[in-house]
Amino acid sequence: MSLFEGAGVALITPFTEDNQVNYEKLEELIEFQIANKTDAIIAAGTTAESATLTPEERMQVIKFCIERTKKRTIVIAGTGTNNTAYAVEFSKKSYEYGADMVMAVTPYYNKGNESGLIDYYTKIANSVKCPVIIYSVPSRTGVKLSLNVIKTLSEIPNIQGIKEASGDISYVADIVNIAPKLDLYSGNDDMVTPMMALGAKGVISVTSNIIPKENHDMVMNFLNGNVNEAIKTQIKYIDFVRAMFIETNPAPIKEAMNIMGFNVGECRSPLGPLSDKNREHVRNIINKYGLKK
Repeated sequence: MSLFEGAGVALITPFTEDNQVNYEKLEELIEFQIANKTDAIIAAGTTAESATLTPEERMQVIKFCIERTKKRTIVIAGTGTNNTAYAVEFSKKSYEYGADMVMAVTPYYNKGNESGLIDYYTKIANSVKCPVIIYSVPSRTGVKLSLNVIKTLSEIPNIQGIKEASGDISYVADIVNIAPKLDLYSGNDDMVTPMMALGAKGVISVTSNIIPKENHDMVMNFLNGNVNEAIKTQIKYIDFVRAMFIETNPAPIKEAMNIMGFNVGECRSPLGPLSDKNREHVRNIINKYGLKK
């Protein structure tokens, strides 16, 4: 049985004008996601700017998402960091709060070696009794997990999934080959259908902050055999996807949400506002697709 099938949202963290977490707005975003068929909510992941949330804020965001979702969809807690002890503590607390799963990004900056990466994920897995998803995003972390590490980790019973965002389809095929037990999820919004052709169960998506239903329907069409329809959706939204990564995520998606009237606030420094040129491009893309709140 799969961890989940469909499109999960890597939910942004909304901030107030004075840069505090806006919980009223966060509740509104959760309701928007559930109303639009999102298949999982990822709380306090990298798109949520977890690196600039305090540990207390991070855990409060996770707890809030679990409590407000009320089991209407899956909640996956983003618990990865570059300090194993912190990642273990975040994972334990998230599990105690009722998270359905935890997802841990590979440690960034300190670039763990093979033994260290195996230790990191093993300790996280041993700290909880829920499924653990590995999150591999080399462009953000500087770490591309070796196939040996992935194979070793896949043998740990509750490490059951991998969100893969390298953009390397050949590497994805190798992962499926050496770790068939792991449920695979695309971490690239522009590669959902190609990865599903290799067996992915869906996507953990940035663009689902705005188009959750479209992404859900695309994945379900593919899973139900309507492959051409799924591919049409992938191609239809490709310019939108590109625009949402025109600068460092989540700056473009938050800008788009603000243009659409979600009023989610700015990113925390060191992520600043988009350039005027890129802001105008995002605005044009929103208009092109006729996207509304």
